[in-house]
Amino acid sequence: MSDTAARSRIVCTIDFDKNGRQAGYARAPLSRNNSGWGTVEIPIVVVKNGSGPTVLLTGGVHGDEYEGPIAISRLARSLKVEEVQGRVIMMPAVNIPAIMSDTRLSPIDGWDINRCFPGNPKGTFSQMLAHFLDSVILPMADISVDMHTAGHSFDSALSTNMHHVADPKIREKTLAAAAAFGAPFNVVFGGVDEDSTFTSCVERRGIVSLGTELGGWGRVNIEGVRIGRRGIDNILKHMGVIEGEPDTAQRDGAAATRHMMVRDPLSYVFSPRAGLFEPTHYVGEEVRAGQVAGYLHFIEDVDSEPLVLTYAKDGIVWFGAGPGRVARGDAVAIVMEDYADDWSDR
Repeated sequence: MSDTAARSRIVCTIDFDKNGRQAGYARAPLSRNNSGWGTVEIPIVVVKNGSGPTVLLTGGVHGDEYEGPIAISRLARSLKVEEVQGRVIMMPAVNIPAIMSDTRLSPIDGWDINRCFPGNPKGTFSQMLAHFLDSVILPMADISVDMHTAGHSFDSALSTNMHHVADPKIREKTLAAAAAFGAPFNVVFGGVDEDSTFTSCVERRGIVSLGTELGGWGRVNIEGVRIGRRGIDNILKHMGVIEGEPDTAQRDGAAATRHMMVRDPLSYVFSPRAGLFEPTHYVGEEVRAGQVAGYLHFIEDVDSEPLVLTYAKDGIVWFGAGPGRVARGDAVAIVMEDYADDWSDR
C-alpha cells in the first residue's frame, strides 16, 4: 500500500452522511514533551439536507491569511439546514497551528502545507494533515473553494484563481464557477511548484477547484471579506445548494468578473539582489512594458544608487510586494493580462 493510500492517523467522529448540522473537530495526534497523547483539534462544520452536490470550503491553509477564515466562519454560524439541498463542508481553520502563530509555515515542522500534497500519514504534521484533506475530505466534494490571500509577502488584487486544466469540460466548469463567485478578477495561471498544492490534488480527482486571493500585506482587507462572504454564498447558489441567483455586480460598475491570466514568465518581476523594495504601483493598476515597477534600495550602503526594476509586459498588477525588504530571487510584482483560452503555444 502506498503512503497516499494508507489510512489517515487523524480521527474525525463527524458523520458526513447524516442530515442536519454537525460541528466538531478532526483530531490530529501530536506527541509533545508535556503531552505524550496530545492532539491538535481542527474545526469542521457540516450542514447536510437531502441529496445534492457537496461544496467544500477551506480557509486558513496558511496561518497569516485572514479573509477566508472570517468568511467561512460567518457562513458556518448562519447557514440553516432547511436552506440547504445537498451538503456543505466548512473548514475555516485548516492549519490551526499556523493560524495560532500567525505564520504561513507550520510552527510544528516548518513546512508550508500547500507545498506537500498529497501528503503522507506517516510524515510530519503538515504531511499528515495534507494526507487527511486529500484522502478523507476531498473525495466527498463536487467543488472545492480554497480561500487564500497573499499573506505577509504580497498584496493582491481581489480575485479568484484557477489552473488552466487540460480537460476543457472541467476548465469550462471552473470558469463558470469563478464567474459565479463574482470577485473583481479571476486569474487563470501556471505558477511555481504547483504540483504539490491542494489545488493540484483537487484537479487530479477531476473535481472543480477554485482558489481566491483576497488581500494581503498581513492585515484584514475589508473589501476582501465582503467579496469572500458574498462569493461563497454565490457558489452555493451556483451549485443549487441554496436558492437564489449569484450577485456578481462590481463596485466599479462592472456587471461581472473580468477573466485574466498569468501564463508567461515575463509576467513576473524578480529582485536581482537583496534590498529594500519601493513599489511604484498598487495592485489593480494598469501598467506597461518598460514602465518602472519599483526601486531596490541599499540603504545600508552610503550613497549607493537604487536599482530600477521594470515590467516586461503590459497588463494589470495582480500581486505587489509586501514586506519592503526582499531577498534575491523574490518576486516583487506579478502582472496579469486578459484571458485567452488557447494555451497551445506554451
